[in-house]
Amino acid sequence: MPFQLDIVTPEKTIFSDTVDDVYLPGSEGEMGILSMHAALVAPLQPGELRYLKDGKIEELAVGEGFVEVADDKVAVLIDLAIGEDAIDEAQVEEAMKRAEEALAGENVDHDEAAALQMVIAKSEAMLRLKRKRF
Repeated sequence: MPFQLDIVTPEKTIFSDTVDDVYLPGSEGEMGILSMHAALVAPLQPGELRYLKDGKIEELAVGEGFVEVADDKVAVLIDLAIGEDAIDEAQVEEAMKRAEEALAGENVDHDEAAALQMVIAKSEAMLRLKRKRF
C-alpha cells in the first residue's frame, strides 16, 4: 500500500509523491520504512536514500537531517539531496580534497573540524552513488 514521501531541503522540495517503500541512512545504520510503519522521528546521516515508485528504484545521495514518520506520511528534512545525474564527480573530489587538507591543518577548532568532516561524509556519499554502476 503506497504512502506519501516528501523530501525537502532548505532550497526546495526535491520529491513529493506516493511510494511503496523508502530506505534511509539512519544514524544507527540503514532503516527501511514500509506502509503502516510506527510513528518515529530519527536523525539521518550522509548516505544513500532509496525509494520504490511504480516498480522503479530511485536513488539520491543525501546529507544530514531528520525523518519523521506519522500517519502513513514520511517527511525527510535534509540539507542535501542530489541524484546521480546532477553529481559532478571532479568537483566533488576537489571539495573533498580541500576539506581533507584543511582538516589536516594545525589550527582547526572543534566546530571547524566537525564541518569539514561533514563535507567529507557528504562527498563520499555522492561519489558512492555516482560510482555505483561502474
